[in-house]
Amino acid sequence: MIDRMHSVLERYRRDQAGFTLIEIMVVVFILGLLITLVAPRILGRTDEARQTKAAADIKAIEQALHLYKLDNGFYPTTDQGLEALVVPPTSGMIPKRWNPDGYLSKVPTDPWEMPYVFQSDGSNYAILSFGADGAEGGEGPAADIDSRDLG
Repeated sequence: MIDRMHSVLERYRRDQAGFTLIEIMVVVFILGLLITLVAPRILGRTDEARQTKAAADIKAIEQALHLYKLDNGFYPTTDQGLEALVVPPTSGMIPKRWNPDGYLSKVPTDPWEMPYVFQSDGSNYAILSFGADGAEGGEGPAADIDSRDLG
C-alpha cells in the first residue's frame, strides 16, 4: 500500500514538473508582440538621445567657462582649448586665479566620440559638435550642435 501511494505521488510530481509546450509558445508569442511594439520606439531614438546629450555637455562646458571667466576675467583662447578648464594654461593669456581644483575633471568628447570644437578670442566663445557625420554642416543626426544656437 505504501509503495503504491509512493508511486502515485511520484507520478504526480513528474506530471507537474514542467511547462507545457502551449504555455511556452504563449509566453514567446507575448514577448515577440511586446518587442515588435516597443523596439521601434526605443531603437529609433538613439540619434535624438545623442543630440540631447551633446547639448547637455555643451551647457556643462559653458558653466565651466563662465566660472573660469569669473575667476580670471577672460575665457581661454582657441589655442589653449578646453584643456584650460582641466589644467592651467602655460601659454597665451595666463590666468592669475585659476581654480586649483580645475573647472572640469576631464575634457569631454561628444556622443560620437569626437572632440568638441572650441573657438575663442578670450572675450567670446563657441562650442560645437559636428554631429553624427563629424563634418561641418549636415541635417538630421548629422546636424551641427552649436552653443550659440542653444540659448
